[in-house]
Amino acid sequence: MEAPTLRKAGSKQEEAFGVQPRRVADLGTVPSLRRSNSSLRKVRRSQNLFGNSEKQENLSSWIPDNIKKKECMYFVESSKLSDAGKVVCECGYTRQQHLEEATRPHAWQGKDWDPKKHVQEMPTDAFGDIVFTGLGQKYVRLSQDTPPSVIYHLMTQYWGLDVPNLLISVTGGAKDFNMKPRLKSVFRRGLVKVAQTTGAWIITGGSHTGVMKQVGEAVRDFTLSSSHNEGEVVTVGVATWGTVHNREDLIHPSGGFPAEYVMDEEGQGHLTCLDSNHSHFILVDDGTHGRYGVEIPLRTRLEKFISEQTKERGGVAIKIPIVCVVLEGGPGTLHTIYNAITNGTPCVVVEGSGRVADVIAQVAGLPISEITISRIQQKLSVFFQEVFETLTESRIAEWTKKIQDIVRRRQLLTIFREGKDGQQDVDVAILQALLKASRSHDHFGHENWDHQLKLAVAWNRVDIARSEIFTDERQWKPSELHPVMTAALISNKPEFVKLFLENGVRLKEFVTWDTLLYLYQNLDPSCLFHSKLQKVLAEEPERPVSAPPAPRVQMHHVAQVLRELLGDFTQPLYPRPRTGDRPRLLLPVPNIKLNVQGVSLRSLYKRSPGHVAFTMDPVRDLLIWAIIQNRRELAEIIWAQSQDCIAAALACSKILKELSKEEEDTDSLEEMLALADEYEHRAIGVFTECHRKDEDRAQKLLTRVSEAWGKTTCLQLALEAKDMKFVSHGGVQAFLTKVWWGQLCVDNGLWRVIACMLAFPLLYTGLISFRERRLQAGPGLPRVRAFFNAPVVIFHLNILSYFAFLCLFAYVLMVDFQPTPSCCEYLIYFWLFSLVCEELRQLFYDPDEFGLMKMALLYFSDFWNKLDIGAILLFIAGLTCRLIPALLYPGRIILSLDFIMFCLRLMHIFTISKTLGPKIIIVKRMMKDVFFFLFLLAVWVVSFGVAKQAILIHNESRVDWIFRGVVYQSYLTIFGQMPAYIDGVNFSLDQCSPNGTDPYKPKCPESDAVRHEPAFPEWLTVILLCLYLLFTNILLLNLLIAMFNYTFQQVQEHTDQIWKFQRHDLIEEYQGRPPAPPPFILLSHLHLFIKRVVLKIPARRRKQLKSKLEKNEEAALLSWEIYLKESYLQNQQYQQKQRPEQKIQDIGNKVSTMVDLLEMESLKRSGSMEQRLASLEEQVAQMSRALHWVMKALRDGGFGSEEGIPAPAPQKASEGQDLEPDGRQEEEDVGDTHHVNARHLLYPNSHVTRFPVPNEKVPWETAFLIYDPPFYTDDRKDRGLVDPVGNALEPLSGISYNAVDGPIDRRSFHGVYVVQDGLPLNPMGRTGLRGRGSLGCFGPNHTLQPVITRWRRNQDGAICRKSIKKMLEVLVVKHSLSEHWALPGGSREPGEILPRKLKQVLRREFWSSFQNLLTQGTEDSRGGCGCQARDQEGAEGGADPAVYRGYVDDPRNTDNAWIETVAISIHFSDQSDMDLKRLNSHLHACDPGMSVRWQVVDRRIPLYANHKTILQKVATLYGAFY
Repeated sequence: MEAPTLRKAGSKQEEAFGVQPRRVADLGTVPSLRRSNSSLRKVRRSQNLFGNSEKQENLSSWIPDNIKKKECMYFVESSKLSDAGKVVCECGYTRQQHLEEATRPHAWQGKDWDPKKHVQEMPTDAFGDIVFTGLGQKYVRLSQDTPPSVIYHLMTQYWGLDVPNLLISVTGGAKDFNMKPRLKSVFRRGLVKVAQTTGAWIITGGSHTGVMKQVGEAVRDFTLSSSHNEGEVVTVGVATWGTVHNREDLIHPSGGFPAEYVMDEEGQGHLTCLDSNHSHFILVDDGTHGRYGVEIPLRTRLEKFISEQTKERGGVAIKIPIVCVVLEGGPGTLHTIYNAITNGTPCVVVEGSGRVADVIAQVAGLPISEITISRIQQKLSVFFQEVFETLTESRIAEWTKKIQDIVRRRQLLTIFREGKDGQQDVDVAILQALLKASRSHDHFGHENWDHQLKLAVAWNRVDIARSEIFTDERQWKPSELHPVMTAALISNKPEFVKLFLENGVRLKEFVTWDTLLYLYQNLDPSCLFHSKLQKVLAEEPERPVSAPPAPRVQMHHVAQVLRELLGDFTQPLYPRPRTGDRPRLLLPVPNIKLNVQGVSLRSLYKRSPGHVAFTMDPVRDLLIWAIIQNRRELAEIIWAQSQDCIAAALACSKILKELSKEEEDTDSLEEMLALADEYEHRAIGVFTECHRKDEDRAQKLLTRVSEAWGKTTCLQLALEAKDMKFVSHGGVQAFLTKVWWGQLCVDNGLWRVIACMLAFPLLYTGLISFRERRLQAGPGLPRVRAFFNAPVVIFHLNILSYFAFLCLFAYVLMVDFQPTPSCCEYLIYFWLFSLVCEELRQLFYDPDEFGLMKMALLYFSDFWNKLDIGAILLFIAGLTCRLIPALLYPGRIILSLDFIMFCLRLMHIFTISKTLGPKIIIVKRMMKDVFFFLFLLAVWVVSFGVAKQAILIHNESRVDWIFRGVVYQSYLTIFGQMPAYIDGVNFSLDQCSPNGTDPYKPKCPESDAVRHEPAFPEWLTVILLCLYLLFTNILLLNLLIAMFNYTFQQVQEHTDQIWKFQRHDLIEEYQGRPPAPPPFILLSHLHLFIKRVVLKIPARRRKQLKSKLEKNEEAALLSWEIYLKESYLQNQQYQQKQRPEQKIQDIGNKVSTMVDLLEMESLKRSGSMEQRLASLEEQVAQMSRALHWVMKALRDGGFGSEEGIPAPAPQKASEGQDLEPDGRQEEEDVGDTHHVNARHLLYPNSHVTRFPVPNEKVPWETAFLIYDPPFYTDDRKDRGLVDPVGNALEPLSGISYNAVDGPIDRRSFHGVYVVQDGLPLNPMGRTGLRGRGSLGCFGPNHTLQPVITRWRRNQDGAICRKSIKKMLEVLVVKHSLSEHWALPGGSREPGEILPRKLKQVLRREFWSSFQNLLTQGTEDSRGGCGCQARDQEGAEGGADPAVYRGYVDDPRNTDNAWIETVAISIHFSDQSDMDLKRLNSHLHACDPGMSVRWQVVDRRIPLYANHKTILQKVATLYGAFY
């Protein structure tokens, strides 16, 4: 019973899409390689699989309403039994598996079982998550009639799949087959790589056998070896529900979340198990059991629907491309390949996989004329040895015909030969096949190249773009790359951005206001900047209704967020538009969409004549856009293009550090900080190069005001970003030292400075040297001014002044603190007043015009300023108490404490010291450790103190003694002072108060009043004391020492950096401080008060820390910086190459390249030899044909006889040779002269299939004994204008062939044709179909093709030229349902001149005028079958004779009816021709489904093939470009 069943399954449904009709044991499955869900699936997958119940509820409600299954509603007993010997229905299910109503007696009894009537749809009961031993996937059972749009909606919306960039349909053998281990490895690796890198979906048959098993194992191997963040491969299995083994486990009416599925290959019988390595399953149900191939029509419709969808990313929209990958296979696979090629789907056939794949691969390089029945028969005998004897002659002819049609369209067929012709990877072959297919499609203008580039960007395959697109064949203009550049940026594809920059894209031209706004509108929603921007937009007031519409995100919103990140010390990078300003946008950005199927919308990147760049540095704007999204590679590429590179790197560091403070994700936070550190190092690297070349110019870079970065400086950016490594750089420190010494030379000894401070007349002796010669040799007053204005002098004067103040303060507190203030005390008051005035000056000093609030925030952000304010306020409080006689002593106490605060201020002063400064930093850090230590210590102190106090003392009511007992004594115990009475040894009632009434004695512990002995448990208190000392003295104190040690070691490494960083604040403070020390500083304050308040002179920052350069000087400085930046980048690349790991990698690459070159050289040599042999062969063949022609001419002239004429030998070609040297092939091979379109197996607009006619059997003279074509005549509506319907000869007997039959001309341009059995025979040979098909008449059906042309002219009216030749424009029309344009001709009604199609695009009032233009040409064309010769002058203007008359290879042709046409050229050479003007004015598509346009004549114009041939003849006639 099993063999016939399998034979039947194989004959009907064998492996069309990789379906397995029988069980084969899987020898390759290794149970130990089962994967866990956590390690093999993405987070999103696991969330979808075991996610929240809300999603499951939505899915459970949506699927039954939209997805249906099929059930048999009528049980009809079948003559066959099931595998278990049970009675089954014709649908294959047993009686128990039917619904109850299906087995009841009803009116249907006695009728034959019909699936269309007896199978009904009802809500599906199998969907949800399927689990294979820990692996979770999605599945659904659905009817075979389910619309593909519903399935696609389910996959993208409810299953959460991203719209694919590519669809890979894998087909081939459904039975297990053997592949070479290397080929299997290459195939698996390449298939998964192309799917993973391009974001593709792989669609297979879904069962665990054959090619589906190969795909599943490929996905399994990738998932096991990939990291968690590499993404998953979407593998969709489309299988037949009725052939799935153990499908009962999947039935859950409310959805299986999850449904357990067990793969039982041993007990599957003739059914199949699902493959556990697929990610999604679509189980197609037709209500039957055990029937294979049910899913094929639905899978075909689904693939076609998906391939028609458009995916938009980054402003670029592409239709999802589809490719068919073929492994092994049988007859069903051949049919699948044929349908794919016919529908324009590229196919990749893997040679070496076996059977059909190898047959096609063997003959793919042959001319069509050599792909004969005998050759295919020989190949089948090799690759189909098991079934070859069963193949009939008609089956072999069908195979030959299909293979010929497949090979004929070489542009859609790619043969992957592992290790041959330079092919190494399947992924490259797949993508090259898609590009080759795209390149072969006809497009207007440059759309074809645009389409290929957009595909490469969508796939993220820059290697394909480099090798296939950016070649010498196509020269790209930078503006043409702008749209895809935008897509690459938004999609975060840095390699493509780098490629576009290498090919001419300039960022300064690319970044326009519109482009930048569009980029910010398409920010990654997951980035922190996007959420901050949304907060700003939420705070934006709503626009009035009358206001013009504008995009929600504006650049001033971006500037607001950027200023929060960069700091308020910067100016807004993008100004807020003023009221009344016209919108800055040139185009409505939200409508930017670049459709590859239509004309590319490049208007976004076309600047208007008056459009000016909106910022000084567009590269900066793009850099910020990349940095805020934490895109490392993009930012690196863009930063390399920037001008102000040091400022840019420091600004990036600042932005990243600010964003990291708000980032919640730990990984993102670490990435931001690492990237910020990287940009700090870049700034250091470039500045190092600059400092080595020229110190003065490098220091100018530090203080130059950068207009592009908010009018700030590099030094200020570094300080705000806390880039300590940059600030501690030797060049920056040298600059700060230079500022510190003012106009003094830095090599002056400190003792000289102090000596001159104490005795300034020494300045006249030359003891102090100055940097400027005029001061060194000039008069004394400028030298004195320069000396005392130096920050180092001001600092030491203030130190001396401050020490004097502290000494005086201490003297007053300890010696001279009288009830009435003394002179010394009044001097202190005056001195403190000068300090208060100085603090006020620092608070209100605002050279950058930040405002009082900002300056107050900056002032109080400094700890030392807070300490100063605290000391001053405490002094005022003490002074207030001191002036009140009753509070004199408390006032002195407060002033004494205040003295401590004033002494602490010395620590800030000493930070300038290279010795003490780092130690002060260490002390500050250790103070933090002490704070945390005290928290831990307090826990032990309080716990021990409370326990001790409660055990020893009963009801102590005095708060001060409670504090002493709990905290004070416990704290002193740590340092060795043991508490009294803790063990009862020193117990004495004389040293305590029994009732706690003595304020100077503690309360006595619990004791025996009679024996005067302690009554508390001494053993317990001693144990507590020991434990307390153990944890505090040994554990906690050693912990504190360890913390101090760790802090010291940690800080010691960076102490120098921290000190150098903090040194700037002190230098800046004293650089802007008045030269006179307190209290004499009051004179300077009085002078400043007069200047600022009275004279209204604004404050200015010293040029030493912030200077604005002239434009020429700044441009020269930036150019110098760019030059050194390039030097830095080159050094970085060199250092990278010198690393051992990189050297090993480079050596490996060189060896691989050398091996490839050697292989290519060998191939070139063999290829060169083959070319020479082929050329010699061609020359011999031409000579043979010439001799044959000479002999024939001699014979016709009466010389010799026909008997001795030798026939020319057929030309041989080597098998397997790939005839695609340039990647392009014509539709037909040389020598393939037979009609092709007229032999397409499926007749257009019908379900009629032609009899397969291979090339060699086309001529009627060739015997074809099995030729038995069907008869088909379409029943047209216009019956009065067409020949009778049917194959009866009586109605056709009245037709006169080869003559004018009434209004119908049945003569042929090819002479007299044969009439056999009352029907005419196609003069071009067999077509595989008898009758007249959808044509109107038997015999020739004449049409007229007017070719209406004019010269293409530019705006000046001059004729455009290309390759020296003039360019034509032709009038073409297009129907909305057609993909191709056509000439405005075709069939005509009897007695009419104008074709029907031309009438549809011309207004009726112009018909008569155009008829006059056609009349002359039509009359000339009927004069005979030969073309009339015309010179070039006669070709200019008016109607020309026919450029072509004859047979048209049309898909509607049959054996008995065919189309012949006359092509008339109507050319308008003068643009002012009145007929041309009238024609243009009367062009109007009467039918809304028709379009009409003038199109430039080019070989890539998307016309029908026959029309292109006619157009080429017209172009040749006028010597025009084609």
